[in-house]
Amino acid sequence: MHDNSYRHPRAGWPGHLFAALANCTHFANARQAILSRLPFLTLHSDVRDVVYVSWLVDARAAQQLLPAGVTLWQRDGKTPFTVLTYRHGHFGPALLGPLRKPLPSPLQSNWRFYLDHTPPGAPDVPCVYFLKNIMDSLPHALGTRLFSDILPTHLANSMTLDISATQARCSIASGAGSAPPLEVQADITADHCLDADWQALFGNWHDAVAFLACQDAAIAHVPRNDKLVFGEIDLPVDLDQVQALTALRADCGLLGQLPPVSKPFAFLVPKVPFKALSERLL
Repeated sequence: MHDNSYRHPRAGWPGHLFAALANCTHFANARQAILSRLPFLTLHSDVRDVVYVSWLVDARAAQQLLPAGVTLWQRDGKTPFTVLTYRHGHFGPALLGPLRKPLPSPLQSNWRFYLDHTPPGAPDVPCVYFLKNIMDSLPHALGTRLFSDILPTHLANSMTLDISATQARCSIASGAGSAPPLEVQADITADHCLDADWQALFGNWHDAVAFLACQDAAIAHVPRNDKLVFGEIDLPVDLDQVQALTALRADCGLLGQLPPVSKPFAFLVPKVPFKALSERLL
């Protein structure tokens, strides 16, 4: 199963301190014991410029990266692996309303698989498995590590996301840290079609986008107690606003373990309101 221990991207004693905090099981156990007794603080972000890049990979190789009891969605031995990179919009507690405006808008990248069904104890909803989570903000990376189990967050040494009228580019540089590298360059196109591999699984472009983008929940593995954590989200993607992308370059740090069996399939969601609604251990 894949290791999500935190390593800081820059050498020196501050990085060792941040890593010790991020990986501290005593703090995480105490936090979980306290916060599990309190109402969940709904988080809201006006997300924009979401670049989705997906590969079909060998389902058997992918399944080896997941804990027992988690079953991948697959067809003909293939399963989608998706990297989505985006810019938050004033990410913070929903109860602040318009007072969220001064809050920062970090970059984030989620790396995920899709589940055939949710594990026991969770409602039966479209659900993904979070394999990696990368951010460009130290406070946000440490905050999610310290106060949440659903996002196994790593801090990028550097991270970029640039969207123009004709192109989308995003990159993650690891430095000495645990964030995996990423380099994506794609053209925005009006051509809404699938190649043969993707068409065999989903039939058409619209249905493929709906499957990959429209999810209601996520799970992740919690190494300190070998449990799963389940989180519900609200992500109402307007499929009519989604733009097709043609990937010119799509290099991902996990593709060595997950050799693609298809060309990358990419698209752009210009904006979508996001809410984190709940989180609990299963």
